[in-house]
Amino acid sequence: MNQSERILFLTDELRNEDYRYKDLKIPDSYLEQDRLLRSLMNVRMPKKTSEEFLLVQDEFLLNVAMQKGIVKHTDIPTIADEFPLSTLPFKEKMSIWQGDITRLEVDAIVNAANSQMLGCFSPCHSCIDNAIHSAAGIQLRDECFHIMNRLGHEEKTGMAKITNAYNLPCKRVIHTVGPIVRFGLTKELEENLQSCYLSCLECAVSNEVRTIAFCCISTGEYNFPNDKATEIAIETVIQFLSENQVKIDRVIFNVFKDLDNRIYRNFASL
Repeated sequence: MNQSERILFLTDELRNEDYRYKDLKIPDSYLEQDRLLRSLMNVRMPKKTSEEFLLVQDEFLLNVAMQKGIVKHTDIPTIADEFPLSTLPFKEKMSIWQGDITRLEVDAIVNAANSQMLGCFSPCHSCIDNAIHSAAGIQLRDECFHIMNRLGHEEKTGMAKITNAYNLPCKRVIHTVGPIVRFGLTKELEENLQSCYLSCLECAVSNEVRTIAFCCISTGEYNFPNDKATEIAIETVIQFLSENQVKIDRVIFNVFKDLDNRIYRNFASL
């Protein structure tokens, strides 16, 4: 099968799996077909599927990953490389990289999840949770479902869980629940965000993850102020490295927005 044939096969399987979608018309253009497929994957509840579906899906997503381009952590300069005069401790172990986190070939990437920890169910939503689950494939939601089923309750803010990465270039995904800022920033919310970074790093060390890429946890729809979030992220990582530096080789601060890129680089250049 080529990519167009895979899209049609996968879409047809997902339509037939749920009676609500069986009459959906498949668009003519490849881009719209791809969007429909992603939407159907996004709304799909965790459940068993055929080995044939998984095989075709994995081939499709691995091809998508190759088309986007895979970025190794060794291709990314450290803060020490970019800002030799920076006074940050452990600048040789930290990097700032702007781009799509699903392209990174590292031991683990961090996902900003919600408390259900099942991924985003909104079709083609722009959040990182949706992007990661869409690139990984339906197996990621299934694994998250089994983890949460064993846990027996929603995940607490500041905690983290680790899963396989499936069709992502990274090896593992660490999911953490960031704080939501509703009525202004508080000390408790700052401590919750710090706990997110610590929980992810502790999870990384416990699972022999030596290269980890953090997204900008809680700074999107959760409304955490970008500048304060950057300060907490970097300072928490530095504090952790001071106690565990031999266990972590590289921490990448993955930024997607230009605003976050500027804030991180301004902080790193001090």
